[in-house]
Amino acid sequence: MPRTGNEPATARSPLRLRCGLASWGLVWSVAGTVLFAVTDHPGWAIACGVLVAVTAVDLSLVIRHIRQGPHFQPGRDVPPYRPVSERRDPWEHRGPGDDGRGPSP
Repeated sequence: MPRTGNEPATARSPLRLRCGLASWGLVWSVAGTVLFAVTDHPGWAIACGVLVAVTAVDLSLVIRHIRQGPHFQPGRDVPPYRPVSERRDPWEHRGPGDDGRGPSP
């Protein structure tokens, strides 16, 4: 697929789909852990337990990303940062509104 050059502006992350799939995986991995533990299959129970941990971490990260909301994606004409105009001492006290990148253009 050829690039159109506007991917950052039009890209959409399927976080809700990923959240649903992670929830589904968490339910099944918890059920597998319980069932394998009850039926005395400790190896499979441990494997499903590891899967529970992985899916729980994935689900928490997806929920965190959903709660963060959409992020601004600048266009091609916007540089990623203003260049530093002069080298400063990192321990120097800065006043309010001074981000250390020098005067704004």
